[in-house]
Amino acid sequence: MRRVPPAVVDAVLAIGCFLSIMIMAVLNHRLEWWVAALAAGNTLPLLWRRRIPLLASAVTGIGTGALFLTDTMGGIPAASLIATYTLASLSPPTRMLFGALCSIAGFASVAVLQHHQPLSYGPTAAAFVVAYALGTGARARRDRIAVLEERARRLAEEREGAAVRERERIAREMHDIVAHAMSLVILQAEAGPVALRTDPAKAEQIFDTISTTTRDGLSQLRRVLLALRPEEAERHPQPGIESVPSLIERVRQAGLDATFEERGEPRPCRSDLAVTVYRIVQEALSNTIKHAKATRVRVRITWRDDALDLEVRDDGRGDADGQSGQGLIGMRERVAVAGGRLVTGPDGMGFRVAASLPLTGTPID
Repeated sequence: MRRVPPAVVDAVLAIGCFLSIMIMAVLNHRLEWWVAALAAGNTLPLLWRRRIPLLASAVTGIGTGALFLTDTMGGIPAASLIATYTLASLSPPTRMLFGALCSIAGFASVAVLQHHQPLSYGPTAAAFVVAYALGTGARARRDRIAVLEERARRLAEEREGAAVRERERIAREMHDIVAHAMSLVILQAEAGPVALRTDPAKAEQIFDTISTTTRDGLSQLRRVLLALRPEEAERHPQPGIESVPSLIERVRQAGLDATFEERGEPRPCRSDLAVTVYRIVQEALSNTIKHAKATRVRVRITWRDDALDLEVRDDGRGDADGQSGQGLIGMRERVAVAGGRLVTGPDGMGFRVAASLPLTGTPID
């Protein structure tokens, strides 16, 4: 029935109710033109019952009352019951109450005018109560379905948003890992041929650094991919603040004067914050190697009561174009997720990356 157009359903109901009244008129030998007119007035409003349920119910009720007063309504008033059901199903509660009160008043008036006892309309009144109950039940079901659909839509949006954030996180992780490893490898590979002709021992050290860097990069990539499996994430934790000194050491081995300084009292922090600190340092060092043409870089971590301050400063030419690169975009995204602040740009004779990250989870204003 749901595939049938509503207008067709309403037309069939109106015709059926009209024929039922006419059949009763024939059986009671009351087939007159005015009976047909009253029957039409009683049933035609069903064609508009979905658009104007209160008006349709009122007009149908008047027609039903006229048929009762002329003793041509020989059975249950089907048209009024359908209109009542529609009113209870589609109208707001105030209109439902107004329609119910009008129905009660109408039947009481008919009973008085016909000099009948109101109790004689008990079966008809019971039928109207059932119609109201069915209509309100249908309305409640629709409201419940609407609530469930809205909840499902929100859950789908949340899942989609979580998937997008996870993809962005993995993209940042892979970019930082590959960019840093390849930057060190390129730097060492360019210095390798020169060292091979002048200092074979240093050339051997360079090749060892290339091997160590690539192995570490592959290992970190595996950790990122394995982190997609919850059971593997605990067995293969990602690097954190404790891994920053080894990161600085690899850069130093690559030929860059790199130093690390830690101020304040270190203390445990969230794992995601520790990874953020490591990745920011990693990306800043990669940018220094690739773009800055620097000879010296300084990394400093300062522990405060409620925040951790991170600064990476080099003596290179800076990278004005790099402000829109994926590396700095990734830094901003990481710091934003952590609720912190990030400042990047030329500073004096070099380039500076400074981040302030909350330790308590409360965003920094």
